Amino acid sequence: MSECYFTEQHELIRKLAKDFAERELTKELLDEVEETGVFPEEILQKMAKAGFFGIKIPKEFGGQGADARSYVLVMSEIAKVSGVASIYVSSPNSLSGGPLLLAGNDEQKRKYLTPVVKGEKKLSFALTEPGAGSDAAGMTTTAVKDGDYYILNGRKCFITMAPLSDYAVVFAKTDMTKGTRGVSAFIIDMKQEGVSCGKHEDKMGLIGCATSDIVMENVRVHKSNLLGEEGKGFNLAMATLDTGRLGVASQAIGVAEGCLEEACKYAKERKQFGKNIGAFQAIGFTIADMATKLEAAKQLTYRAAYMMDTKQDSGMAASMAKLYATEVCNEIAAKAVQIHGGYGYIKDYKVERMYRDCRVFTIYEGTSQVQQIVISSKLLKK
Repeated sequence: MSECYFTEQHELIRKLAKDFAERELTKELLDEVEETGVFPEEILQKMAKAGFFGIKIPKEFGGQGADARSYVLVMSEIAKVSGVASIYVSSPNSLSGGPLLLAGNDEQKRKYLTPVVKGEKKLSFALTEPGAGSDAAGMTTTAVKDGDYYILNGRKCFITMAPLSDYAVVFAKTDMTKGTRGVSAFIIDMKQEGVSCGKHEDKMGLIGCATSDIVMENVRVHKSNLLGEEGKGFNLAMATLDTGRLGVASQAIGVAEGCLEEACKYAKERKQFGKNIGAFQAIGFTIADMATKLEAAKQLTYRAAYMMDTKQDSGMAASMAKLYATEVCNEIAAKAVQIHGGYGYIKDYKVERMYRDCRVFTIYEGTSQVQQIVISSKLLKK
């Protein structure tokens, strides 16, 4: 780790996550997850008990009250072994729990966030729509005021954990004439009348965390489940994504480190032409490039986390970390597969799963191109 960013306490947290991942997230278990598409509830409960679901959540709401650097370390150590397991860590601490942390009142946090931290409930974040991906402002889901209630109608797509969730944070337009200033956020009960999920998406990677549409047909939501102020939902979604980018960057450096370790291990074991393939300059130089780019990605991610913890403006730093770490992760994963040769294409080897898992990192929570827009916009405004 980088001593300038971390303390002894951070090292203890990192070791806790590393030991857990190596002990509980075995190859046999992860192979079973790939086969069944189901992540064992028993392991999720152990993760909750270890405090992983509440790393960044204040202690008064059941969390650990730790900082962003602690979150990065836990995420990367879990992702190093299992990308899909890290999704369950990031959700309550970042994307799903983020809107509640940023705009929820104490009653909402205790009712909806605390049970998630304890592993009793699951929560999802519903922003994307079939016609509104990177252009989130183009959403068509509506919330019409009806006395003390709002009537929600619309469809959200690609919602991580939707079929598993008890609740969802949903963004909808309360005023169709005001653009982004007409978007509001709501907490909905996934079991209530009018709410349904579409088919489970058959994804390329991150198998074991179900993804589907959320369909809302005349769903009545009490005004007490309005999250923050009416008309402030778009800003809330963007603020949540700002902090969430750090989590994806952490996933990326974790998976990339896992790929690098597997590539080094294979290069020292595999023999061709009478010697280990790592002795060939082509392989050695490739591994050197992988390691150097991974270290650069780590430094960008650690710096963004440090800036968050020290209350600096970290928006651009988080976008840079997300952009670079996710692109580099995909490159490192591809090279790890290449070093394995034909074996890298076989499911018996970890790099095959890692390669598939990391492909979405440059897409979700803001594509690489969106990060470039964020970074360039900030630079050109100066």
